[in-house]
Amino acid sequence: MDIRKLFGANVRYYRIAAGLSQEAVAERMGVDRAYVSMIERGGQNATLLSIHETAQALRVKPADLLADPPAGSGA
Repeated sequence: MDIRKLFGANVRYYRIAAGLSQEAVAERMGVDRAYVSMIERGGQNATLLSIHETAQALRVKPADLLADPPAGSGA
């Protein structure tokens, strides 16, 4: 799987699991909602800094966002 798609699928999974909207995650990150949408679709090439910021916003470890999809995630 393309690492951008894997990252995006994990972001979406953990965002939904946390009960957060894309807008809420974007607000926590200090970015636009469209940026979060691009990440989730695998269209954004995330930097180390953005991976860290995304993990903080979702309250997960950065490694969780790069790991194989959680069971039942549909990814």
